[in-house]
Amino acid sequence: MDEDVLTTLKLLIIGESGVGKSRKVAKAVCLQTIGKCTASLAHLIFISSPNSLLLRFTDDTFDPEQSATIGVDFKVKTLSIEGNKAKLAIWDTAGQERFRTLTPSYYRGAQGVILVYDVTKRDTFTKLENWLNELETYSTRNDIVKMLVGNKIDMDDREVDRNEGLKFARKHSMLFIEASAKTKDGVQCAFEELVEKILQTPGLWESESQGQRIQLGDHDHQAGGRACGGYCSIP
Repeated sequence: MDEDVLTTLKLLIIGESGVGKSRKVAKAVCLQTIGKCTASLAHLIFISSPNSLLLRFTDDTFDPEQSATIGVDFKVKTLSIEGNKAKLAIWDTAGQERFRTLTPSYYRGAQGVILVYDVTKRDTFTKLENWLNELETYSTRNDIVKMLVGNKIDMDDREVDRNEGLKFARKHSMLFIEASAKTKDGVQCAFEELVEKILQTPGLWESESQGQRIQLGDHDHQAGGRACGGYCSIP
């Protein structure tokens, strides 16, 4: 790890193929302020249906013609968290069935997970239960923080209502937000809230940070709060 990099985050993106998974992760690189933290190591998993999240986060680009991931894609991105640098190692695994055997090892040690569905494709929402089952099967932590993101809210042909996503998130004790990888709406907030929740969960960080304290600012975590307007905190 670089001397000035205090935090390393392992990100895994999985889900249904070809619906926007690689773009949203690329957009969240605009995240600049999360909280005050000391040297630590965190692992996040991103379980997502949409296929364009990676480029949006790492490169801040959006390509509507981008093809689905074949096999595994990998990118590294460094960002600043209140003056402290965090290195993100992002793995984008393909959603095709023939590549599903690649995914189990990527779950190990992860402390956070984002599940993303396409609000214009109901089948990506109904298959969330399958991804949760896979998470429970392969995750090595019982206290993993989960965030549900409904992507593509910029589209008019919505098939999944926001309240359905909120209900699903509450049922499974997940954070929830709707977003658009195309317009950037909600993307930064999704990453920001997930990381803050992880940093606020001492049991997730003690083994990685060797007992060093992590201090965050106080936030009013209410449903529909924060700048995004779509965030819901699950106690």
